[in-house]
Amino acid sequence: MRRRKKRGLTDISLLERFIHLRYVDLSKNKLKDLAPLSSLTQLLWLKVDENLLTSASMQELPYLQVISFDRNRIMDFEGLTHPLLANLSLKENKIETVQGLSHDQLFSLEVLELRGNKIKTTAGLGVSKLKKLYLAKNTICSLEGLEEFEQLETLHLRDNKLEALDGFSNSMKCLQYLNLRSNGIKSFQEVEKLQVLPMLQALVLMDNPCAEEPTYRLEVLSRLPQLQRLDKESIEEEEREEAEKICQARKEKEKEIEESLEDTVAE
Repeated sequence: MRRRKKRGLTDISLLERFIHLRYVDLSKNKLKDLAPLSSLTQLLWLKVDENLLTSASMQELPYLQVISFDRNRIMDFEGLTHPLLANLSLKENKIETVQGLSHDQLFSLEVLELRGNKIKTTAGLGVSKLKKLYLAKNTICSLEGLEEFEQLETLHLRDNKLEALDGFSNSMKCLQYLNLRSNGIKSFQEVEKLQVLPMLQALVLMDNPCAEEPTYRLEVLSRLPQLQRLDKESIEEEEREEAEKICQARKEKEKEIEESLEDTVAE
């Protein structure tokens, strides 16, 4: 049975008697408290988008697997302790820090959606089994603690304030898709830092300052030859060959500079 959403609800105490409910949608109401849901111990799926919630805190529900708290007024992760929760969405809330969300409490979590909050850094996000992490439209200016995400496959960082790409680690051996659109990446030296990601196949860098360079695609590909897609376009074989030439020319130039410096020191 699925309880359908209604408009204008402020009290859901009536639900306490429906202990076998498994799917509940209470979106677009005026709820401030979810305490009555604590008796729904069979609940699998909960959607409470567009309410007046200031907290995501609920009594632990043993079978709950999916929660959506989108477009509320939630500021932190306190009280999220559901052992089977695999998919959590807190899009467009008022969260400023990712601290407080831990593997010990949410050890089944694989998908975390935090788009449109006020997050400034990734430091403190201790959910190591994540496979998909969505952090677009925040104010992130530094990447910290990413080395823990050994199983992460997808990372969205579009529309943030990143100017440097420090923080990525070779322990992120499963990351295949990275979206950095609309940040402040100016130099290809920053892009070069993504070489630590062994499985990266798709990269979105459009709408960064470096993407305005006329040889942008070739410069990126010469540094990340394993890419299969850059922005919205697949990599063509001709591009790959041209990028290899640029890479070789750069290495030769670097070697010349190094030898010149050695000669100078010898003199």
